[in-house]
Amino acid sequence: MGRAQHGEDRSSSRRQSPTRRAVQLAGVALLVLPLTTGCSVDEVLRFGWPVGITPQAESMRQLWTWSAIAALVVGAITWGAMFWAVAFHRKRKGDDSVPRQTQYNLPLEITFTVIPTIIVAVLFAFTVNVQNYVDIDAPDPDLRVDVTAFQWNWEFNYPDATTPDGNPVSTLGTSETIPLLVLPTQRRIEFSQRSNDVIHSFFVPEFLFKRDVFPMPEVNDQDNVWQIDSIDREGAFVGRCAELCGTYHAMMNFEVRALSPALFDQWLGLRQQVNPDTGAPYTAGEALQRLGCGQLCTPEAYTTYPFNTDRTARSASQPVTSGS
Repeated sequence: MGRAQHGEDRSSSRRQSPTRRAVQLAGVALLVLPLTTGCSVDEVLRFGWPVGITPQAESMRQLWTWSAIAALVVGAITWGAMFWAVAFHRKRKGDDSVPRQTQYNLPLEITFTVIPTIIVAVLFAFTVNVQNYVDIDAPDPDLRVDVTAFQWNWEFNYPDATTPDGNPVSTLGTSETIPLLVLPTQRRIEFSQRSNDVIHSFFVPEFLFKRDVFPMPEVNDQDNVWQIDSIDREGAFVGRCAELCGTYHAMMNFEVRALSPALFDQWLGLRQQVNPDTGAPYTAGEALQRLGCGQLCTPEAYTTYPFNTDRTARSASQPVTSGS
């Protein structure tokens, strides 16, 4: 009998070993996977969410991270229950009996209704909270910028700064020139936007959201004013139109040039003066070049380039090189 009992123990061990091995392999995979992909902890916790440059972008990233974690927890519980049922309640060979039937389990049905409702309610509450923060318009912004979209380019005005001829400081894009939207870091910026023709969309990928630009926003009942708390770091960031707006939609790019507050103040001061070399007010590129702050003060966009608008051209647009 002792020999038979020993044989049963070995048989039980053999039956359990595949399950144990599967659990062990899953645990090792969870530990090794982040290390073998070369991802940092921060990159893993972003779950593919891009890196933003504003507090609003970080707020949206946090919502995404915690939503992904909640989904993984629910998934782990669900998968665990499924694998547990498969591993320990599978039908044995030769057993033709009908399994015990369980139905109309009121406590279980209530649980399966209440828990998903709570999960959805919590996600909804956090989503509304983040959305309200992203859409908030605080009084007295540090800088105001008017954005005008048109087929197929952009104009940026600084209504609180005027040129020597009395007009607001303005940057206008053309088919040959990518417009530069120069902004300060660490300051609250308010944007007011409108279109001169069709619907466009103001999109800076590092802001992590798009804003539709409507013609006549007052008539179309659109809130066309929005803010960002700050830009967190200096740099050059490509901007695009994200709404199909016509033939040359693809060429409707601009470049955000984020400068330190001190450099931005110098730049805006130059924009309000006459360039002695040209006898006209400084352009955005001329003022940047005058600052001489390295690549950030490049007078032309370097994250994107104008597209060739010649419809008869049979080759792809290429960036303009210094030798051309």
